[in-house]
Amino acid sequence: MSDIASRLADIRERIADAARRAGRDPAEVTLVGASKTVPPERLEHAIDAGLEDLGENRAQELLAKDTALAASGYAPRWHFLGRLQRNKVAALAPHVALWHSLDRPQLAEAIARRAPGARVLVEVNLGDEPQKGGCAVGDVAAVVDGARELGLGVEGLMTVPPRDEDPRVGFAALRELAGRLGLAQLSMGMTADFDIAIEEGATIVRVGRALFGARPAP
Repeated sequence: MSDIASRLADIRERIADAARRAGRDPAEVTLVGASKTVPPERLEHAIDAGLEDLGENRAQELLAKDTALAASGYAPRWHFLGRLQRNKVAALAPHVALWHSLDRPQLAEAIARRAPGARVLVEVNLGDEPQKGGCAVGDVAAVVDGARELGLGVEGLMTVPPRDEDPRVGFAALRELAGRLGLAQLSMGMTADFDIAIEEGATIVRVGRALFGARPAP
């Protein structure tokens, strides 16, 4: 078994354990391999081991990896996770299955124009941290309503909790906000905290380091 296959098996076991602790079906949780800086050869190992979903933070990296993987016969489901410029939407539109980082009306307009009916998540900046993407909690309902009026399929919310706070508090807050808005999908939880996120209702977890190993230094 390759190192990635072993890591993937361990992560799936942790997902199942966390789901059961919360009285949930582990099948409710989608694992997205956060593949930032991971070379295509490593991604092939993960797909061979059963991983179906990959997530990228950068447009050019996603496009290059999708091309390389397609040349080898691989067709993962791509999730776009990072802050997104409107001028990147057109190139990404044919490749992205789920956009996680919708956070403003102008971006909703660009996605609706280039990818009509696209599946999206609204990113929420729970701590109003200026270095992070995401809309303020008070703006979420308006962003959701506006995206729906444009014909986008708003399926849920996404967040990265504030760094210096207990992540469980942020995850619970996102779950409660999604419940008030009637949204089913919650993209929350990464390597350090995906177990907690699942206990608090995550339906999508974005795991990089635990699956692919430490990223190289910049």
